[in-house]
Amino acid sequence: MELRKYSTPERWQKINEVASNRTNLVQVVIEDIYQEHNAGALIRTCDCFGIQKVHVIENYYETKIANSISKGSEKWIHVTKYEQPNTNNTVAAINNLKEKGFKVVATTPHNFDVELPNFEITQKTALLFGTEGKGLSQEALTLADEKLRIPIYGFTESYNISVSAALILQQVVTSLRNGNVDWRLSIGEQRELEIEWLVKSMGKTGTAIKKQFT
Repeated sequence: MELRKYSTPERWQKINEVASNRTNLVQVVIEDIYQEHNAGALIRTCDCFGIQKVHVIENYYETKIANSISKGSEKWIHVTKYEQPNTNNTVAAINNLKEKGFKVVATTPHNFDVELPNFEITQKTALLFGTEGKGLSQEALTLADEKLRIPIYGFTESYNISVSAALILQQVVTSLRNGNVDWRLSIGEQRELEIEWLVKSMGKTGTAIKKQFT
């Protein structure tokens, strides 16, 4: 790879290491998250657990990311926004994921199908997380293929959204790494990601250099 010669060995090693631990098998969907620190924490959590793709549904609120919380992690994540006016973006997002073969799992403390200790992933899965306070919309719950609950042993009804994501992804990612499901990116996907990250890590210089090879 020609671009590699423009990077330090240490930078390239880190990019390669992180890309080899990324997955598209599990993707995260957030619906109408309006608190910046929650969005920032969730994106940071996804990056830490190797989740490459996050889908953002904006029906009522614009999702903004608090950089002080995310620590720049959004730079390394692929974010797809569903923000069309006069459209139920929740329905659009879920239908799009289902068309791509994803099983859609809604996280909710009510009327659940499975609790986290018994939850397993055997196929492409999209994990849905709802807005602060109200949780997921009725449309999301209705269209979901499965409803997942995190056990709670206190008086509070639910966890903070970023905590919920961390708890679920911790179990999911650990289970995948210890199991037989092929969760890694393909060689081609990994190489594309490495090039993208290398260019981003080099700022304006990277963009200028990339133009020489495209």
